[in-house]
Amino acid sequence: MNHEPSRRPLALTVLAAAVAALALSACNRNDERSAGERVDAATTTAGNTAERAGNAVENAAERTGAAIGNAADKAGAHIDDATITASVNAELAKDPSLSALRIDVDTAAGRVVLKGSAPDAEARERATRIASKVDGVKDVENRLEVKKS
Repeated sequence: MNHEPSRRPLALTVLAAAVAALALSACNRNDERSAGERVDAATTTAGNTAERAGNAVENAAERTGAAIGNAADKAGAHIDDATITASVNAELAKDPSLSALRIDVDTAAGRVVLKGSAPDAEARERATRIASKVDGVKDVENRLEVKKS
């Protein structure tokens, strides 16, 4: 099924308007052309006008489609970052030494930043490994501080 909008009604309207305008101008007695020549000229002008109008509509539709595609891509990236953040939080919660701590996870374009504290250096490094294994994570910046006993 072809979903391309039909240009026929627009072209016919433009053609009719051009023919009417030229027919009115044909009343000018100084025009040396025959009625047939004036109609041919009017038809050519109307056809050119209709083609330009059709091209303008087609270009506008292409720009609109591109804008919608860009907006969808941006929305998809935002959803992916939110999914990554939730997944990292869920994985960190499974670790007994990290689950009781408040670790802030921020994600932008697949890059995860961990902020907060860890009970020791090994737990801090484990948090990096856990976050790195989550689907979609491109990089992990670990800003966790080791708690001093």
